[in-house]
Amino acid sequence: MDLELSEEQQLLKDSVNGLLARRYPDVVKTRAEMAKEAGGYSSVSWKEWADQGLLAIPFSEEDGGLGQGPVEMMLVGQAIGRTLALEPFLATVVLGGGILRHAASAAQRQRLVPEIAAGNLTLALAHQEKQSRFDLFDVATTAKPDGSGGYVLEGEKMVVLNGDSAAKLIVSARTSGDRRAKDGIGLFLVDAKAPGVSIRGYATQDGSRAADISLSSVKVGKDDVLGDPGKALAALERTADEAIAFLAADAVGAMEVLHEATLEYAKTRKQFGQTIGSFQVIQHRLVDMFTALEQARSIALYGSMMAGEDDTTERRRAVHAVKVQIGKSARLIGQDAIQLHGGIGMTSEYKAGHYFKRLTMIELAFGNTDHHLRALVRLGGLIEASKPAA
Repeated sequence: MDLELSEEQQLLKDSVNGLLARRYPDVVKTRAEMAKEAGGYSSVSWKEWADQGLLAIPFSEEDGGLGQGPVEMMLVGQAIGRTLALEPFLATVVLGGGILRHAASAAQRQRLVPEIAAGNLTLALAHQEKQSRFDLFDVATTAKPDGSGGYVLEGEKMVVLNGDSAAKLIVSARTSGDRRAKDGIGLFLVDAKAPGVSIRGYATQDGSRAADISLSSVKVGKDDVLGDPGKALAALERTADEAIAFLAADAVGAMEVLHEATLEYAKTRKQFGQTIGSFQVIQHRLVDMFTALEQARSIALYGSMMAGEDDTTERRRAVHAVKVQIGKSARLIGQDAIQLHGGIGMTSEYKAGHYFKRLTMIELAFGNTDHHLRALVRLGGLIEASKPAA
């Protein structure tokens, strides 16, 4: 397998890294300033993302996108992780865009994708509920036919990423079956300002934005029903797998910065008349961090390549393994970075704690390390053990 970036991919990497470096010259200060903006990010910056084609990357050319693949998405994810960028790329392009690619009709995609690519439309995927934990199929929100081809939604969604700034919501709701049945789930496009939609936004632990959303007799027309209203789980699961692969790249970017910052600090911080990096025990810790980073980098690349796998079992096996290794690496690198920085690592004025918070949020997203480890064990591991010959 050729792991070298093509000329076009290298140009994309340089472009997105340059854009975010200009927008986030001082991560802590810039994030604090952007958090004061409406929606928690800069609309000017979001327009720049659109102008550089970043919002069109995963969509087909027929739908108004660039038709690029998982490696390009990985490069954007790493750049976001390195700067802790607040723009709603995950919510709009990865999650919302993923649902459109896997569930929406051609007419719906051609109507919505150009608006996303131009930076005019932001989305939020409202799927999580207070009882569902990490189970995408655990849906209590209901969607009842209104007799005209549309539906009426009732229910509540929790921790909807960028849900307080999205123009439209993609809501999962049950059209039939029990709360935990895997059939009978639909996806519906809802205007965030539609009658009956109530949104309570708040900042998350890592400085991003989320919202709890209440739906009371919310009407959805037939043109805003995404795919088969009873068979949406497959699209949800595939989108979540792609999001996990993207977040793995995001985590690698954050881990790179933490390792770099800790290494530089060890070279300059003095104790007992010499730099702490000269102590063997500190050197061992830095090597452990580097090893964990390289393991994370490798599994993130693997996850990006496997996110497009059509074999559901093999894709899920890969995604579980990615989440396990990313979680382990993030914990080791984050904790060691804070410890080796000492007191300054805990302050809000220094960047280390902000990166560790981001890694902690990534570890919890779409299932924590323990959840995915159990799932991977049930599938027989990343490489299923061969059965003994009869």
